[in-house]
Amino acid sequence: MKIRVRGLRLPLEHDENQLIKEAARRIGVKEKDVLAVSKRKQAVDARRKEVFLTYTLDVELADDVQLAADVFGSNDIALVKEEVKPTLRRGGQILPVAPIIVGSGPAGLFCGLLLARQGYQPVILEQGADMDKRIAAVEAFWQKGKLDPMANAQFGEGGAGTFSDGKLTTRIGDERVDFVLEAFIEHGAPEEIRYLKKPHVGTDIIRRVVKSIRQEILDLGGEFYFQACLTDMRINKMLLQSIVINNRVEVPCSVLVLAVGNSARRVYRLLHEREVSIIPKAFAVGLRVEHPQDWVDKVQYGDYAGHPRLGPADYHLTYQDKALGRSLYTFCMCPGGYVVGAASEPGRLVTNGMSYFARDSGVANSALVVTVYPGDWGNTPLGGMEFQEALEEKAYQMGGSNFRAPAQRLTDFLQKRHSENLDNTMATFKPGVTPADLWELLPHPLGTVMERGIRYWDLRMKGFIHEQAILTGVETRTSAPLRIERGPDLCSVNIKNLYPCGEGAGYAGGIVSAAVDGLKVAEQIMAVYRWPEEKPVINDSSVTRGRDLPRVN
Repeated sequence: MKIRVRGLRLPLEHDENQLIKEAARRIGVKEKDVLAVSKRKQAVDARRKEVFLTYTLDVELADDVQLAADVFGSNDIALVKEEVKPTLRRGGQILPVAPIIVGSGPAGLFCGLLLARQGYQPVILEQGADMDKRIAAVEAFWQKGKLDPMANAQFGEGGAGTFSDGKLTTRIGDERVDFVLEAFIEHGAPEEIRYLKKPHVGTDIIRRVVKSIRQEILDLGGEFYFQACLTDMRINKMLLQSIVINNRVEVPCSVLVLAVGNSARRVYRLLHEREVSIIPKAFAVGLRVEHPQDWVDKVQYGDYAGHPRLGPADYHLTYQDKALGRSLYTFCMCPGGYVVGAASEPGRLVTNGMSYFARDSGVANSALVVTVYPGDWGNTPLGGMEFQEALEEKAYQMGGSNFRAPAQRLTDFLQKRHSENLDNTMATFKPGVTPADLWELLPHPLGTVMERGIRYWDLRMKGFIHEQAILTGVETRTSAPLRIERGPDLCSVNIKNLYPCGEGAGYAGGIVSAAVDGLKVAEQIMAVYRWPEEKPVINDSSVTRGRDLPRVN
């Protein structure tokens, strides 16, 4: 018999025996009756002067244990029913060619993983480089400012999440989340992501996980091709007939999953040219802020700051500006991380936050972003993307046209004065920063909302306006600036065998939600089609075949 106990609250210094003791007390049984305890959720409760850890536990009891009649009278105690996994539906339509997936970020990778496990031998095309080449290219960019447009923090194996904090938090409440977390653990992520309220794996672990998933897909008969850029689509009577790779290789296509990520601007333009239905959507743009991590820890945990069971603290802040009709909020907060160059195009500068699993840089960073709406660019389908591009070009020029980022002391920003120097600030941006006045970068309404919001936050989180805090611009890739319209069958509304998928299609917002959307699309493909009759093989010198790379063990 298994019972779930919620709301257990224990001091930081507790040991595992106390978990068993407290769980037994709450259920009303003896400790010896408890056969095993497993964590379902673990979180930090820092709302009071004393900091606690809170738990949801699954408690295994012997079948003959007698329980009080009213034990299940509380919402915090419930009998755990054996989970029955839903059977995947199988369709009967002929699938002449194996599914092709464009993009190897979380959406494409998990779509491919489920299809591979079910025998569909998917073919995954990635315009960027494989992981090892990509890491080398990104490091060269951060050290020397030399950008590779096909191997950078946006493009390449693993997608944009590879160079991030590796957050695995999500609020979507989908049962497929468990599949995603279990796959991460199977491929090298720590067990704790299964139960921590705010799990993360960092850029270092996510790189290993992605390579390992690639190897499983290959072992199951799938294919990977790198430096394989989608450059055209042949469409006839609302059906995709074939795709063109690198302007030179035409590949027959029965089903195409478009999981390209939110930076795939060439693909967005191609879709618009081929009259695939896309609509504009709201997103957010802004700056990165950096603070001393020990200050964040002290604000959040008080005297408990630095306790080994807590780790570096994070924060989440919001502000609604009713006068201007916009919101300011913190996004992708990275405790103990770095602000890094995430450009994917020459002449345009983009920032992002990243951390390693240890989160030990001593610097906290977060995006501060303001909502922008289709009305800001005339409601045109590609207008949001062009809005991003204009900001990125301006940031590139303000930084010195060498991929150094324009930056400003937070105190100077609030005083509307140019920062003469950035000495003794928390700046970590790679390749480097240039003193600037960020009011010249942001449209004035956005700067105004940001100024008002920061002053408001300083009242709620005293010291947010910190002497060492620094703002770096520009943050534009928070989410897709458009949505590729799809129907209830998850197909494009006007191309019957095209499946827009994940964050780049406008249907997800983070690693886990993108992966879940990939699983949904895989399930839908399996519900319509039977196993493929063959898979396309791309024999061309312009691409790198995954099977030719060193095997991942």
